[in-house]
Amino acid sequence: MKIIFGKHAKKDKFPMLAKHRFYLTEEDVIKVIKESEHEDKETDKPNIIASKSFDEKHILRVVYKKEDDIIKIITFYPAEKGRYY
Repeated sequence: MKIIFGKHAKKDKFPMLAKHRFYLTEEDVIKVIKESEHEDKETDKPNIIASKSFDEKHILRVVYKKEDDIIKIITFYPAEKGRYY
């Protein structure tokens, strides 16, 4: 399955989070999809929100959609542990 980053995810999110001293790589984001601890398929249909523990205080949430054999990452963001699940 091919994984691509949408314009917002690729261009805007990495620098925006870096300004807040939250540094991520594309591999970090892809790992959440491949090894998610929780998936929400209902809240933002048809998008899927995958979540995975990132550090002691945060989870990383990735919003994506599947189109045939392509996963398109729409956005991603850190959240406090316990906030969503």
